[in-house]
Parts: sequence; structure tokens; C-alpha cells
Amino acid sequence: MIKAGIIGATGYAGAELVRLLLGHREVEIKWYGSRSYIDEKYAKVYGNMFQLVEDECLDDNIEELAKQVDVIFTATPQGFLAGVLTEEILKNTKVIDLSADYRLKNVNIYEKWYKIEHKSPQFLEEAVYGLCELNREEVKGARLVANPGCYTTCSILTAYPLVKEGLIDPNTLIVDAKSGTSGAGRGAKLPNLFCEVNENMKAYGVASHRHTPELEEQLGYAAGKEVTISFTPHLVPMNRGILATEYASLKKVKQPDGTFAFPSCEQVKAAYDKYYHQEYFIRVLEQGMCPETKWVEGSNFADIGFQIDERTGRIIMMGAIDNLVKGAAGQAVQNMNLMFGFEENQGLALVPMFP
Repeated sequence: MIKAGIIGATGYAGAELVRLLLGHREVEIKWYGSRSYIDEKYAKVYGNMFQLVEDECLDDNIEELAKQVDVIFTATPQGFLAGVLTEEILKNTKVIDLSADYRLKNVNIYEKWYKIEHKSPQFLEEAVYGLCELNREEVKGARLVANPGCYTTCSILTAYPLVKEGLIDPNTLIVDAKSGTSGAGRGAKLPNLFCEVNENMKAYGVASHRHTPELEEQLGYAAGKEVTISFTPHLVPMNRGILATEYASLKKVKQPDGTFAFPSCEQVKAAYDKYYHQEYFIRVLEQGMCPETKWVEGSNFADIGFQIDERTGRIIMMGAIDNLVKGAAGQAVQNMNLMFGFEENQGLALVPMFP
């Protein structure tokens, strides 16, 4: 049994962490941190926790928290952890950060896209990018894990095998992604009001969304070179879910007869199977099936499908996840399981909810 603390426990991702960790047989939550609800009962903030959580919310004193627990989850805005993290904290506990503070290795790129100063760049090199299916061994030995964003988790997993195997030109990659409104957080914001969101769909962060460099960095590692992509997110009127539809030009590859041609459906499927066949949380769909957010809701699964457009020589890749689970809290728990030697799906073997 390990002890866990959560800073930002009253946001959507933090609340999802609480829900998942309460069902984890190896974890005891010792600290429900929330700057906005100090001394209020957690179950008063989230009524679904009535008679399940009796604790009151505490502050965000991470130095004190680090002395009491084995792992800290920080479900906080960008800049919080970078502003308080010290070597002493990392000597006392492991940290899984759900913000973007340690996802990007280049501090200048972080400061350019997030418009804030990074206060602890000395930890950037050490931080492990916590996309478990790609960096499993590095996560196991980490003190500090940068939990990926929801858009990036879905988008990277959807394209990674084809980039890694050289089946597509990554510089032609276009990512068109849609998210439920919980991805914007629980704060009161005019664009997130019911009347603003309901019966509406809109693009935002066009050619400027801050997840773009994260996507480019990670897919660049897969390609073995720098890549430049186009990424456009959209807000849709649903609570949960990410659906990424991605387009890229196919590259001709050597065939068994020695000629070069665009890869077949069988070759593309083989590439996905090479990397994901043994992955519990990634479900590569049968040919002709398209991922839907409703089939992953409430779960840590990522569903992936594809369709080759022979007319244009391009491929359409599709991925779906629950933005609060595989895109945030579930992936954080998956990282924790790896860091402490638990079964990777412990506390996460959740059947998707429907309806």
C-alpha cells in the first residue's frame, strides 16, 4: 500500500484521480489539495463522494505533502509545479504532473507557447514524458513524470506507428481534433457556459494551440528528425471525449517483389499491430470500423482506426479517448502503476460506460 496526495483535487482531472484511486487496492489518498476549498469537506464539493470520502480539502503545500506520501499528483495550471518543485521534494517522493510544465525539453519553446517563465528548467532533462505505451521502461525508473495532454495522447498514439515505420510523410500530417467541454477545466469561463457551448461547435487555437509543439516533439522522436504539423482543436457540446481525425500523405515502400508502392491496408494494420498488439489499453479496430467517443467513455482505452484513400494517396487515421481518463487521470494512474511496480491496469480495468 502506498500513500498518495493530489494537488488540484477539485478540478475535473483531480476529481477523476480521486475516483480512480479510490478503486485502486494499493493506494490510500492522504491529501486532497485545493486552494479554492481549503477546510471544506471534499464530498461537499463533489456530491458523488458522499460517504466515500470524509476528508476535508487541504492547501497546496507541496513541501509538507512530500514528507507524508509516496507519490504526488499535481492537477494544476501551467507554471504551478515549475514554480515550487525542488530537489528536496523529489528526494522525498515521486511526482506525476498533469500540466505541461515538464513535457517540452526546450525551455524556450515552452515559454514561447505558454507565455510564462519556466522557474525550474533544471528538471526538464530528467522528466520522463509519460506516454506509457511509448516510454514504459523510462517511466518505471522516474522520479518526475510529465503526464501528456489529452489532445496529444490521442493524436500521438493514432499516428505513431506509421511515423515510426516510415509509412507516412510526417510533415504532411494534419490533425483535426474535437474535445468535450471538460477539457477546458472547471473554472467559470464565458465560452464554457451552457448557452455558449450547446448546439454549437467551434475551432479554437487555430495555428496557435499550445499542444502543437508537444505533438511535433514527440512525433519528431518517432521520425528521427524534426517535423512540422498542422493541428486544429475544436470544442463540441459533450462532457467527455477526444476524437482525432488525422490526414497524411503515404510514402511508397518496398514491396516483396522489389518494387515500390504505397502501403496496403494489410501493411498499415501490421504496423499498428507491431507496436500495439500487446497493449492492454490500445484497441486497433477492424477494417472499416471508425472510433467513437461513446465507446471509450469512462475508460482508459484508446480506440484507433484508419482508412486508405487510394485516390489521393493519403491515409485517414482516427483515434478516440476519454479526455479525463486516458487523456489525464487514467494515464497518470497508469504511470503510477509503472513507477511502483503494480500491474499496469490496476485500478484501470474499467469497461467503457454506455449510454
